[in-house]
Amino acid sequence: MAGAPVDGKQKTVQVIHNAPIKMVSKIDSMKRSFLFVIGCVALAAATAGHTHAQNFSPTATKTAIFAGGCFWCIQPAFDKANGVIKTVVGYSGGTEPNPTYQLVSSEKTDYRESIEITYDPAKISYEQLLDIYWRQIDPTQADGQFTDIGPSYRAAIFYGNAEEKKTAEASKENLARSGKFKKPIVTAILPAMKFYPAEAHHQKYYQQNPEHFEAFEHGSGRVSFIKKTWKE
Repeated sequence: MAGAPVDGKQKTVQVIHNAPIKMVSKIDSMKRSFLFVIGCVALAAATAGHTHAQNFSPTATKTAIFAGGCFWCIQPAFDKANGVIKTVVGYSGGTEPNPTYQLVSSEKTDYRESIEITYDPAKISYEQLLDIYWRQIDPTQADGQFTDIGPSYRAAIFYGNAEEKKTAEASKENLARSGKFKKPIVTAILPAMKFYPAEAHHQKYYQQNPEHFEAFEHGSGRVSFIKKTWKE
């Protein structure tokens, strides 16, 4: 009998002592399960994100370079076109580094007043840009454009690759067959050369000096030619 209370106490102590061990073990198990679930969710999210990244390929922008006489006058039409992201007027076709307006307008270089167009090919195609281009110039004039005469005002399409060259040639041929012009289409199709942006006061000139721009555009004969040719 004397040993009974001792055994009972020992049993009670043992039960109380073992209880925290079982509770800790249960908590650890729950933690492991929770972490496992979180890990699975994170892995699934990462996999989905990776798959989405593989499937998602934003359309890269492209550039086109055209020369069409006075670069002030050909910029507005491209700025209005849906899919055109940015336009910059400048100089292309020559070899002298960092040309200035003074140098180019001296007519002693091969540079032509040009425009560089950055566009989204998912919204507007190179062929559509050519359609806009043809409507801004007189493609039968070889010595310049309208009253702007000289090498720097000669019209040209500067192609960047074989595909653009082929598209430009086909577009030029279609224009010749259209019957819009009685004279031959003489606009040059040339390999692209480095494009140099013009001075800041030439950029968006139609916005910077609207009155002078309008007077010049009409005075050059460009507006009346376009209206007569395209019935606009």
